[in-house]
Amino acid sequence: MENVKQSYTNLSAKWAVIYVITSIVITFALQFLDVDQTTSPLRFLMYIPLIAFLLLAQKEYRDQLGGFMTFGQGFMAGFIYSVIVGILSAIFVYIYFTFLSPQVWEQVLSASRDKIAENKSLSSEQVDQAMEFTRKYGIMFAIVGAVIGTPIMGAIVALIGAAIFK
Repeated sequence: MENVKQSYTNLSAKWAVIYVITSIVITFALQFLDVDQTTSPLRFLMYIPLIAFLLLAQKEYRDQLGGFMTFGQGFMAGFIYSVIVGILSAIFVYIYFTFLSPQVWEQVLSASRDKIAENKSLSSEQVDQAMEFTRKYGIMFAIVGAVIGTPIMGAIVALIGAAIFK
């Protein structure tokens, strides 16, 4: 019998695309329901499908290998999933805040201003400078956060999932 090594890249990409589509639907559903995406606990709703689809990618990869995979194979399937999710999410964040819903970005800026203004040690000039910086570079920080933060969190979940499914 021929021993064919299964690729986790295509499988991880499939689940990453499914997650990104799910997160887009959730994002617009929250916007449609007029949920404040800066303060509502519902903003953490995205983590449930992120984790679930990572674990499903690992499980499907194990099943494709005949019911057994090494810890490293399980980790890589989950980690590649999270890297792809991070990249696709960063693209969506840019498009969403720049073109699709710039009013949501304005809500984020307003909430940031309120939070900064609560700090009485800053002068109004310092608050204005901070807001100008946030207005100018905030979306880029969100993009970088998605590209870096998602794989870090995904690596942690992938370690747990690999231990479960190995």
